[in-house]
Amino acid sequence: MTRNFFITLVFGFISQTGWAQGFDRIKLDNYFDTLEKHDKFMGSVAVSQKGKLIYTKSAGFSDIENNIRANENSKYRIGSISKTFTAVLALKAVEEKKLDIDQAIDKFLPSIPNAQKITVRQLLNQRSGIHNYTAYPDYLTWNTKPHTEKEMVEIISKGGSDFEPGSKFGYSNSNYILLTYIIEKSFKKSYAALLTKYITQPAGLKNTYLGGEIKTSANECKSYKFMNGWQPEPETDVSVSSGAGGIVSTPTDLVKFSDALFSAKLLKPESLELMKTIKDNYGMGLFQAPFYDKTAYGHTGGIDGFTSVFEHFSDGDLSYALTSNGTNFNNNDISIAVLSAAYNKPFSIPRFNTYSLSPEELDRYTGVYASKQIPSKITISKQGKTLMAQATGQAAFPLEAAEKDKFIFDQAGVVMEFDPDKKTMILKQGGGQYQFTKE
Repeated sequence: MTRNFFITLVFGFISQTGWAQGFDRIKLDNYFDTLEKHDKFMGSVAVSQKGKLIYTKSAGFSDIENNIRANENSKYRIGSISKTFTAVLALKAVEEKKLDIDQAIDKFLPSIPNAQKITVRQLLNQRSGIHNYTAYPDYLTWNTKPHTEKEMVEIISKGGSDFEPGSKFGYSNSNYILLTYIIEKSFKKSYAALLTKYITQPAGLKNTYLGGEIKTSANECKSYKFMNGWQPEPETDVSVSSGAGGIVSTPTDLVKFSDALFSAKLLKPESLELMKTIKDNYGMGLFQAPFYDKTAYGHTGGIDGFTSVFEHFSDGDLSYALTSNGTNFNNNDISIAVLSAAYNKPFSIPRFNTYSLSPEELDRYTGVYASKQIPSKITISKQGKTLMAQATGQAAFPLEAAEKDKFIFDQAGVVMEFDPDKKTMILKQGGGQYQFTKE
């Protein structure tokens, strides 16, 4: 649900490719085995072609403390992929004339700033201007506690407006929390019941539902971050995420959902086209993502230690999904590897080198670093034997020593190269290079 300066949300390559009959499962299995062996990834992936499941793979544990390994039916929180489901439910309300897509939201939520100007369409398109509540500085102090609808509306209302409704795109989880409430009011039914009636039953999804407190006994995964081993993450209460990020699912269910959605089995074709109409890189609960000469529709997700992505390529009628409950690697690279196997393109199995530093040696890098190129400062601190980095207003993340004075955060493709004597640091990410100096 949160959006991070360092996190890459979509994957891309530009070239020529075509669907191949062969699928190198053995190499892809080795790819995931290598990631698991080096504590780089825990999670599951699935690929379907023409509605038929052609590959699944699980790595790591759903519950490390109780030594429970993940399997094809292990269930993960899917974060913002929930928005795609919520968009479908909103458009079902429109199709059944329970909701007008261009009506103002003041009928349902009069206390929201600019409610008389903001429409349902603008919530769906992320063009309302409503401030993103997960970006509040104190968000991580209350997100694990249950909240009523009234409390959440008050929290969102206090955030105010970032821009005039409809004037531009601004990704905000607030939009889809409010859509959840509007959908429930329109149908006079709970979100969970509507999810079952309009999506999971028609699409045949057996492991998809609005989550709650994580139950490992029901094959639900706990989430983790890697800091000298996998450490459990706190759980966001589902009342705080609901239709913006509260759904639980599996990759197998997600590719089934994808196949059903893009074959117009869940919505009328004209409603599906509304979802797919992209403006400022967003439709209605959908992003576009390129892979070689192909373009997919889908969404990414991230909540607590969970990350996820689902994509559908009409060329080849291919659906792909990844869910993870712990990643110490760039999921973008994983997506590229899986899709490369599916489209018979080359990919390599990564090689990992370890470089060990004592806690005392890490002290050379700690401090606050500032750059003239970007406004964010980066605080480098030490937590035990792990070097931590934290950009202004964002959560801290662990750095892994790759070689002398060089640290990486594979999950987002971040490289930091330090010169302790000169008190400088060079940040590299996505082809960009930024010079920082210790204050």
